[in-house]
Amino acid sequence: MSSYDFVVIGSGPAGRRAAIQAAKLKKSVLVIDDRGSVGGVSVHTGTIPSKTLRESVLNLTGWRERQFYNRRSTDKAQSNCAALNSRLSKTLHHEVDVLEQQFARNNVHTLQGRAQFVDRHTLQVERHEADRTATELVTADRILVTVGTKPFRPDYVPFNDRTVLDSDAIVADLTIPRSLTVIGAGVIGIEYATIFSALDVPVTLIEPRDSFLDFVDREVISNFTQQLLDRGMSIRLGCSAESIVLDEMDCPVVTLNDGRVVRSEMLLFAAGRKGATDNIGLDKIALEADHRGRLTVNPDTMQTSVDNIYAAGDVIGFPSLASTSMEQGRIAACHAFDAPMPTAPHHFPYGIYAVPEISTIGYSEEQAREKGFVFECGIARLRETSRGHIMGLQSGILKCLFELETGKLLGVHAVGEGATELIHIGQAVLNLGGGIDFFMENTFNYPTLAEAYKIAALDAWNRMAPAKKGEVVKLKKPKSKSRKKAA
Repeated sequence: MSSYDFVVIGSGPAGRRAAIQAAKLKKSVLVIDDRGSVGGVSVHTGTIPSKTLRESVLNLTGWRERQFYNRRSTDKAQSNCAALNSRLSKTLHHEVDVLEQQFARNNVHTLQGRAQFVDRHTLQVERHEADRTATELVTADRILVTVGTKPFRPDYVPFNDRTVLDSDAIVADLTIPRSLTVIGAGVIGIEYATIFSALDVPVTLIEPRDSFLDFVDREVISNFTQQLLDRGMSIRLGCSAESIVLDEMDCPVVTLNDGRVVRSEMLLFAAGRKGATDNIGLDKIALEADHRGRLTVNPDTMQTSVDNIYAAGDVIGFPSLASTSMEQGRIAACHAFDAPMPTAPHHFPYGIYAVPEISTIGYSEEQAREKGFVFECGIARLRETSRGHIMGLQSGILKCLFELETGKLLGVHAVGEGATELIHIGQAVLNLGGGIDFFMENTFNYPTLAEAYKIAALDAWNRMAPAKKGEVVKLKKPKSKSRKKAA
């Protein structure tokens, strides 16, 4: 039996950050993962593969130059499916190598196998060695569960991992279909639908709700939707699949609840994921997962109801971002060993790596209105920047919300080229309490897309009351009718 201060189940973003943080606190650390190599869902089937595929498609198709040169060049990508798979494989191996080196440098031990709780301090690890299965017991003072999620696979979907796939299977051996149906307009569904659309694959997106990506500003989603429609994507909101069957060629045929039928060569079912907590022995430690396999934690400490058991990452649900998962893992390790934890910023950015990108931080217009803020919006179109002209951009916007009384920045929302990078300027200003004066008075590199911040600020300023330089932005209160009469 091996004993450690800290054992982490899972080596995704939350697990790796927690393990290294604990090691830096001079604790003995073990990471257990049931995959053949470290990295978790993020490296093997999630974040890294999907973003690598996106970048590869944009490069092979010449997507960024299409609008500038008014041409289509998907034949090159169609004939280079092998190149896409090769790049996916190279990126995966690179990520695994980097992570293994990080663990080695920090003296973090790893163990390949499936872990199950025996009690709150003991894990049984089932290892497959050659032609036999071995078990090993591991004890720890504190344990962190970062097992991630797996695709939701309902019984009515005839998955065969060739023509009907989930988001894990689609990158396992990438093929480019002649047509694609995507069920589920969440982040994963939207990303893959738009990536294949960039390959000029006819895509039909099906979503039972009347809207999608509801946490994103509606004006940004409206702009995004129009871009998808302009390039021929079929978006069917408010429709659910009544049945999915395979025809004689093993191609999926979807019958919708409104009677319409959607036929395609391939179907991606991306309507949700569930926590991979089925077989880790939660019953042995009196922990219960919800109907989607997710664990409940104290958001300030990442502790579960069992005080020495922590959980972080996608297994605890929203926001399920690699970036936030890393911070959750760090918080768990710091709290577990009484290390100081800096207060997390109130706002953090979301990045959706669709084609085009979407990124957002702070309050959306709808949220700001619900919170009772009196505000003004400024919008910059990326084509209005000189850099946008050089790049041939015809679409994309940057939207900023400013509180009317103080001029403080309330939120930033972007759709278009570089949105996930541009958002960090807004993140810094927002979390440092800055406002419209920062964008108006500071100089940005020229030509850059970042100039869109100044354009958006000036756009908002033009609708706000003028103030003397250096003063807080304030609107003068209108005089009452009685005063007007007296005057």
